[in-house]
Amino acid sequence: MNTQHPKLLVIGYVWPEPATTAAGGRMMQLLQVFLGEGYKVTFVSTASKTSYSQDLESFGITMGTILLNDSSFDVFVQELQPQIVVFDRFMVEEQFGWRVANAAPNAIRILNTEDLHSLRKSREVCHKRKQGFTEDHWLQEDITKREVASIYRCDLSILVSTFEMEWLQKTVSVPSELLYHLPFLLDEITGTHQGQWPSFSERKDFICFGNGKHAPNVDAVRYLKNDIWPLIREQLGHANLHIYGAYLPQQLVEMHNPKEGFLIKGWVSNLDRELQQNRISLAPLRFGAGIKGKLTQSMQNGTPSVTTPIGIEGMHKSMPWAGEVAADPEDFAQKAVTLYQNEVKWSKKQGRGVQICNQLYAKVELGKAFFNHLKNLCGNINGHRKKNFTGQLLQHQSMASTKYMGKWIEEKNKEK
Repeated sequence: MNTQHPKLLVIGYVWPEPATTAAGGRMMQLLQVFLGEGYKVTFVSTASKTSYSQDLESFGITMGTILLNDSSFDVFVQELQPQIVVFDRFMVEEQFGWRVANAAPNAIRILNTEDLHSLRKSREVCHKRKQGFTEDHWLQEDITKREVASIYRCDLSILVSTFEMEWLQKTVSVPSELLYHLPFLLDEITGTHQGQWPSFSERKDFICFGNGKHAPNVDAVRYLKNDIWPLIREQLGHANLHIYGAYLPQQLVEMHNPKEGFLIKGWVSNLDRELQQNRISLAPLRFGAGIKGKLTQSMQNGTPSVTTPIGIEGMHKSMPWAGEVAADPEDFAQKAVTLYQNEVKWSKKQGRGVQICNQLYAKVELGKAFFNHLKNLCGNINGHRKKNFTGQLLQHQSMASTKYMGKWIEEKNKEK
């Protein structure tokens, strides 16, 4: 950390796609904050790039491809000797954590969760079974044990949601010093920005958006089509619902119906512009985790939202929400209609969105606090690790089992 240009290595689950996913936008926020602090950043992944993948080299980031179960990664890390390594999601830490611990033992190992995958998956299973989600169900899932073990093995885990910070400490007693709350890092919404937004009367229609590879988004569109939109359309016969997103599955594409005002648009290059043309953002999420990029992006464009308790979870602390919240189709539809027609209420909710973004997601303040925390962690990493005996235990066991499994696979691949 005392070098002039400290090195950050990020091992990505996928290549960032900020134009298609909130996770991609979040990763770019992290990378840019580290660049702003003078870090020399290297991003590597086993995944293939897509047409939506961000060109990281244009930001001065070194890009590289790595292989699973291959000792070439060990050589690469030994030569790079990064001060900090970020694993993008726990599956990546499982694959490469032991190798990093061997090749660069002094590097700070950070897990970037994006959201608690186990929480999202457990809620999805319960939703499909039409049963209520419970803490016990989450605790019984194998993915929960894997994810929590990964959190313990790392020196620090970044969580975007205040709910998930509390959840981990309450349910499985993860020590607070292993967790750090770092939500989306957003630019300030200034008066100038607000002055450029179209007014209430200049906007019309509803918008819903999200990546089609994300199960909560697909379910939300089906929920809109079957249960919510018909109720809205009964009262607002000329309104349309515009649905955007990359990778939309065929089942959603086939829902396109202009006569019903249900318009499947697919991916769009300038989503901010579309958000500013629409009056209300709809996000009827019935399961999920983390915090929702679709809701912060709506606030950033002055578009109040109607969502669910899952939608706002961990997003606004005690501040009033920037829209309406409903748990059933009838209430959801009625609140959407009322907000669509009431300019006074709509303007008030828009203002709340500005307050939430500027107070809870301020990039500069959050970045400063994060790097102060990292500085303290780096200065006491040995003491920090000694206190985390569970992490030491899991690191020892996982390195033994994963290491030899990885080497066995590597030898098998050589035989081919």
